[in-house]
Amino acid sequence: MAKKKQKFYVVWFGNLAGIFDSWEECKRSIHGITGAQYKSFETFDEAKKAYNKEYEDYKGKTVKKTLSKDQLQKIGEPNLYSIAVDAASSGNPGKMEYRGVDTQTHKQLFHQGPFQEGTNNIGEFLALVHGLAFLKNKNSDRIIYSDSRIAMGWVRKKKCNTKLKQSAKNKTLFELVERAENWLKTNKYETKIAKWETKAWGEIPADFGRK
Repeated sequence: MAKKKQKFYVVWFGNLAGIFDSWEECKRSIHGITGAQYKSFETFDEAKKAYNKEYEDYKGKTVKKTLSKDQLQKIGEPNLYSIAVDAASSGNPGKMEYRGVDTQTHKQLFHQGPFQEGTNNIGEFLALVHGLAFLKNKNSDRIIYSDSRIAMGWVRKKKCNTKLKQSAKNKTLFELVERAENWLKTNKYETKIAKWETKAWGEIPADFGRK
């Protein structure tokens, strides 16, 4: 198994501002702070540069510097005439929630959860289906972005292929999964589902900011 790459976390406003080299330290710094300001970076140099600037300069705009100029040009810019969906899970399984936002304005369009004993993959799947239904209901020709290839594959197959076992705590969540699968099987849609290119564009706008 490949070793997980270290990240660095900048906290502009929290119990203790600074640069931290683990999510646990960052989490302790922002715990209980309303309006905490923090972001993750790939290198210490990027984090140091960010810490010396304002949070607003980086809010929703963290970019991983791992692609060449040619690669970035090939990918291009995101289509702002779209919505973006994402999920977050505290544990695996754990409390899970998902949402959809306007890609350009970051205005929240829908939000569900938290649900007990869920997984991030289930959340990503439900977020995509919710987004598809949302756009169809509004007769919108916007595209929808997801950063989860797994969820995109599940939607194509019209099946949430999770290995999570149903329990009393997550019964409601599995009922939502069944409804989502049935929606995919009984509805036609023209909406394009596109992969959000995180390495080129930074975190997806619907991201919950917990990385």
